[in-house]
Amino acid sequence: MLLKSASPFPFQFELFGEQYHYHYIFETLAFIVGVRMYYYYKKGIVDQISDENRLWIMLGAMFGALIGSRVVAVLETPEVINHLTFSILYQSKTIVGGLLGGLFGVELIKKIIGVNIASGDIYVIPILVALIIGRIGCFSMGIDEPTYGVPTHFFMGMDVGDRILRHPIMLYEMIYLLLLIFLFNRLKLVEMINGDRFKLFMVLYLLFRFLIEFIKPYHSLFLNLSSIHWSALFIFIYYYRFIIRISKQIAAKK
Repeated sequence: MLLKSASPFPFQFELFGEQYHYHYIFETLAFIVGVRMYYYYKKGIVDQISDENRLWIMLGAMFGALIGSRVVAVLETPEVINHLTFSILYQSKTIVGGLLGGLFGVELIKKIIGVNIASGDIYVIPILVALIIGRIGCFSMGIDEPTYGVPTHFFMGMDVGDRILRHPIMLYEMIYLLLLIFLFNRLKLVEMINGDRFKLFMVLYLLFRFLIEFIKPYHSLFLNLSSIHWSALFIFIYYYRFIIRISKQIAAKK
């Protein structure tokens, strides 16, 4: 549906005569708030992992996320692989790849330093809050950020800069993330195996990203599925034992 009125997207600010996206500010803010929330939650628990090992684990997560976010993002548009440059690689990034790379970066570091205790539960709420802040920045970019949806007549359809009503994917995601924060706050009162909260977060978030990808104008990587789809499927396979166990536990309570 083509609209006549101009859209306010993308939201930008002027600095020294140049226009900049607010996304960069929100991206930085997301990192700062996420780290501060991690230290806030860490004060309220008896951590079985030493501060030194926590630092190594965080470095592994960041290094893995740096690589994973770029690789999965580049594979989102397979046609650029033949003329890939460092600039394209550096500018390309996706949260799904960051989570995937961060997960394996952590597991690798833990193998090296000899830590066999699950370490992810403490990061769940900080990650969710950081994701929401970052997604506000993505949403403000409108059509300039390849996270918009396909054209729609759905009542939530928005003009994000090209005068076409589209699914506001980032808005859907922010709503979903708020629901996940509510869920995990409720789960504080539930006794769970150490590590299960992080696994549940990964499964639920990747399930959302797998489904929402179908209402985005994605590029097929293989079998008509994008790199985001395949990343999500990889996580489902990686956590298949957890998925089966948690499903049985939920079924037993009904």
